[in-house]
Amino acid sequence: MLKKSPHHLLLLFILGLLTFQCTQKETLELKPNTRIALIGNNLGSRMMDYGSFETEMQLRNPEKNLYIRNLSDPGDTPGFRPRSGTNDPWAFPGAQDFQVEYATPSGSVGHLEKPDEWLTRLQTDIIISFFGYNESFQGVDGVENYKAELDAFIKHTLRQKYHDTLSPKLVVVSPIAFEDLSEKIDVPNGKTENENLNLYTVAMREIADNNHVLFVDAFTPSKQWYLETEEDLTIDGSQLNEAGYKKLAVLLADEIFGKQKIQTEANRELVHEAVQEKNWFWRNDYKIPNGVHVFGRRYDPFGPDNYPFELEKIRQLTAIRDTAIWMANKGEKKDLVAADKHTNVLPEVETNYNPEKNGDLKYLYGEEALAKLKVAPGYKIELFASEEEWPNLANPVQLSFDNKGRLWVATMPSYPHYKPGDSRPADKLLIYEDTDNDGKADKETVFADDLHIPVGFELAAEGVYVSQGNNLIILYDDNNDDKADRKEILLSGFDDHDTHHAISAFTTDESGSIYMAEGVFLHSNVETSYGTVRATNGGFYRYTPSRHKLERVAQVSIPNPWGIAFDEWGQNFYAETSGPNVNYMMPASLLPRYGNANNKGANLIQRDQLVRPTSGLEFISSRHFPEDVQGDMIINNTIGFLGTKQHQMVDEEIGFSTKFRQDLLSSTDRNFRPVDMEIAPDGSLYVVDWHNILIGHMQHNARDPLRDHQHGRIYRITYPSRPLVIPAKIDGASIPELMENLKLPEYRTRYRTRRELRGRDKEEVAKAVADWASKLDKNDPRYEHNVLEALWVSWGINKVNQDLLEQLLKAKDYRARAAAVRVLRYTGHQVSNQKELMTEAIKDENGRVRLEAIVAASWMPREAGLEVLSAAEGSEMDKWIAPAYEAAVAHISGLSVKEKKEEDIKSSLTGSDRELFILGKEIYAREGFCSTCHQPDGQGLSASGFPPLADTPWVTGNEERLIKIVLKGVMGPITVKGKDYPGQVPMTP
Repeated sequence: MLKKSPHHLLLLFILGLLTFQCTQKETLELKPNTRIALIGNNLGSRMMDYGSFETEMQLRNPEKNLYIRNLSDPGDTPGFRPRSGTNDPWAFPGAQDFQVEYATPSGSVGHLEKPDEWLTRLQTDIIISFFGYNESFQGVDGVENYKAELDAFIKHTLRQKYHDTLSPKLVVVSPIAFEDLSEKIDVPNGKTENENLNLYTVAMREIADNNHVLFVDAFTPSKQWYLETEEDLTIDGSQLNEAGYKKLAVLLADEIFGKQKIQTEANRELVHEAVQEKNWFWRNDYKIPNGVHVFGRRYDPFGPDNYPFELEKIRQLTAIRDTAIWMANKGEKKDLVAADKHTNVLPEVETNYNPEKNGDLKYLYGEEALAKLKVAPGYKIELFASEEEWPNLANPVQLSFDNKGRLWVATMPSYPHYKPGDSRPADKLLIYEDTDNDGKADKETVFADDLHIPVGFELAAEGVYVSQGNNLIILYDDNNDDKADRKEILLSGFDDHDTHHAISAFTTDESGSIYMAEGVFLHSNVETSYGTVRATNGGFYRYTPSRHKLERVAQVSIPNPWGIAFDEWGQNFYAETSGPNVNYMMPASLLPRYGNANNKGANLIQRDQLVRPTSGLEFISSRHFPEDVQGDMIINNTIGFLGTKQHQMVDEEIGFSTKFRQDLLSSTDRNFRPVDMEIAPDGSLYVVDWHNILIGHMQHNARDPLRDHQHGRIYRITYPSRPLVIPAKIDGASIPELMENLKLPEYRTRYRTRRELRGRDKEEVAKAVADWASKLDKNDPRYEHNVLEALWVSWGINKVNQDLLEQLLKAKDYRARAAAVRVLRYTGHQVSNQKELMTEAIKDENGRVRLEAIVAASWMPREAGLEVLSAAEGSEMDKWIAPAYEAAVAHISGLSVKEKKEEDIKSSLTGSDRELFILGKEIYAREGFCSTCHQPDGQGLSASGFPPLADTPWVTGNEERLIKIVLKGVMGPITVKGKDYPGQVPMTP
């Protein structure tokens, strides 16, 4: 990219002069105590992360005591502003008229304030709005609809009286331009994007002028910034970085309020610090985590006990920090600790602990705790680490081994979320080492200690990717001292309306793209350089770091998935968690349709071994364990059955099924809560124990005093009669050594090896891949899998080897062909004949290969994808393929799959009684959770402690007792069909 040539400078001067002359206009007046609200999309929302604009405004107006609040949220449009805690997504009456796909009811529920209510409570004087980016991806076809939506929003807003009897002053800000970073990272070059952004900027100016409101063109100046500035101003072409926001801050202040000289520049750092402090508390009001309990569908029965008081307190704390900003503007620092003591004292919350249904009040330690754990014959379990020796190991939630063989653990003692008045959250990423190889941790390193609910993380050569509420962040260790030096927010707009449903269970596919699970109730809207990714009510994301690309890889009807695992051929599976099922993900990995769940296929677990809630999924791939269990799936459970179930995988050529193998691990310690696991470099299995008396997000108040914030354990399972695996050299190995690692049997060794190769010189790795693959022994039974490993490495460095790809698309083994189609799906930007290759694959003799191609075609450009899908017409379609094909054709055509008609309601009721019955059925379907535990067919989950309902006197007997159970719940021991159930798990009302 050309920067600062003499001709450019002259051109820029002329453009700047013309821009200044053409854009002179009246500015807004600021009075003392003016209240300013920012609304709109990601451009506005991310301003809160940097604080540049408010710092600029406060410094320019030191005597005005400005109140500035940011109400922006990624994905927002003038009329469509989806929130999990509102009953509809519409910002004003009539906004639904401007949406088609997004008008699909998404099941959001709650009493969260709507936009006008927020603005009224804040007594807003001036509104600065940021729109147009999300809408611009609709191109020419969408511009007239957007103009109508923006016009309706402006007219509605100007009719409001948010402060006394005065109408608000409204400012409309255009999107910024797209920065071309395509020579540095694999993102769009912005040519098409800027054509659309310019079109929408012009449209916005027209509508603003027609309504006589102030318009700020951020598009034209930002294009100029990119030309004249040596440093990058965005992180991915579309999202400004800190330097970019500093420029935007000055532009907005100048354009909206007029150029002003700053009198107190020396106080900038002090003011900025105070602004960011205030923003942190404000975010915990406006974007409070765990809103499902604060104002959502789970507000009752526990929310009223504490959340109204917490909201009041957080608002008091925020107001104190406004005064701290004003003091900072005078060079003074406020004593926040002293001021905070005058805020309201929160009421005590009583526990609803019941010894018959929860854990044990007595925590066990050391050998006493270990004695409560039982492993399958031939296996041994030992304690690797606990909070006794390592107090930081409190509430561990996920673990992973790095390329040096060290164990990383994420902890979150701040769960369920920050409580106003407490110290800032200090959740951690910890590194444990066993330096003397005795199977116990003897060294701890704190990598990061300022996190908040890190329910997912993944290691990479460039840093550590971590879930942080609404954000996906990366932590960098710039000086390689095993301590995070800085963080960068990569994507915003993920929902944490229910914190244990937020993006979690991180793992990568063979390319290094990160898979993340997300639970029900949530409404995420994430703006990316490729467009806005919107999602509702459960599913999975795939984020490709090398391309800064996010996709909603599967939207399925699931309550809360906490486990994702890939088998050795790259096929992915997930655990439903709140439900007992394990599912094959690929058939549901179609292009999603907003508010519509894809068919998730059959449950893979045998009925008599169904347990819930599950957490953590892994495949056994270790020479340390017996040969006959290789490839078995293992899954943890945290209520009822406490332990790890092991299932043999059965490959049925298209889909899969399982056969129960054994209970690998079980416990009689009622506080034992296994939540994650991973095969270690030496072939042993490590298991994370969350360890808590109380388990369950909805069964107890979020502030129940018995929610534990101190305990946590890591256990290690071995098979002593077989030798441990000698850990492969990964960190510090040469590229040829790493390539040879790809022949090793252990999946996790190859996983970490591919991760290491992704951090090496891409040209060297690409050359090594071609050379290594060409020398592979074709008589080796693992030959095609070895070639596949080479292909995966090239995919991982974003330089796919097309010779290997085309070779494997014709492989003898259908599993290799299916895996190659998966690679082809994601490399269409590099493979020019993708359509032709996909058309051949969709006619493959094997159903799994055809299914991969059908799913892949749904993501292709519409015309090409439909052409590929047409080649599948007339081919055999079994239970796995038919639903995927139907959805693929519908979704790529921009349509919803026609819903199956609900069977007629058979009832003797008539008139209003029948109407009440129908209404009750609708409410029960939405709010009744009986089927989660007792299953839709009423057969229960005996292995997990949930008895059957069907054909039992509890249901068919006394009607008065039945309705009391439904309304009030039941707890304690119970006998059903001759079997005694301890009642550890209550039936909630």
